[in-house]
Amino acid sequence: MSFVIIIIILIAFMLILKFIYDYDLKKVKQAVENKELDELVKKYPSNKEICKWYLKKLKNEKVKIEEDPKATASLYIAITNKIIIANISENYARIQTLAHECLHSIQSRTMLIFNFIFSNLYIAYFIIICILQILGLLPEKLMFLSIFLILGLVYYCIRVYLENDAMNNAPYLAKEYMEDIKISSQEQINHIFEQYKKITKIGVKCINYDFFLGIIAKALIFSVLCFIL
Repeated sequence: MSFVIIIIILIAFMLILKFIYDYDLKKVKQAVENKELDELVKKYPSNKEICKWYLKKLKNEKVKIEEDPKATASLYIAITNKIIIANISENYARIQTLAHECLHSIQSRTMLIFNFIFSNLYIAYFIIICILQILGLLPEKLMFLSIFLILGLVYYCIRVYLENDAMNNAPYLAKEYMEDIKISSQEQINHIFEQYKKITKIGVKCINYDFFLGIIAKALIFSVLCFIL
């Protein structure tokens, strides 16, 4: 009976969060689609060259840069000190996206490494308790759920801080870059910058919602397993 109540509460939280954050995937996609700005940004150098400018500006030129057309998203990997650039050349948001990843590279290395290790432990813990529950080998189910939620809270606090920090600073670094190389007029740069701030506002809200939703969804899956098995 206790897991029925937990399941109901978790589902209620998911619905409440969706309402509070006004999460709409269509709005997110629409925000990053702008043919006019796509054409403006095509004039800018390659993604690697932009990254090199950012890293030089940030005084962190030891970072490796690698382009991977098959990658679904660009990311900075703290363990290898490498930026992976996805196939984003056709999208005007690439200048901001690259700034975001380069900004990750100058964040606290201790926090970045901790986040990398802890994120993997958090996922591994979830998989292990689900498998043990399926096999009927998990005692004290509520205790293991409580531990998972505590781990999820720590994961959320660290990950969201890192992402929000990079997202909020990326538009300003991108603007500084565009003003420095003077490919676009100041009016065009201001137009792109305003759109970047708009994307950031939506993105920060979505990131906070997605990460928290992920924790609740995993807790819900585990609770359902505990209820039915």
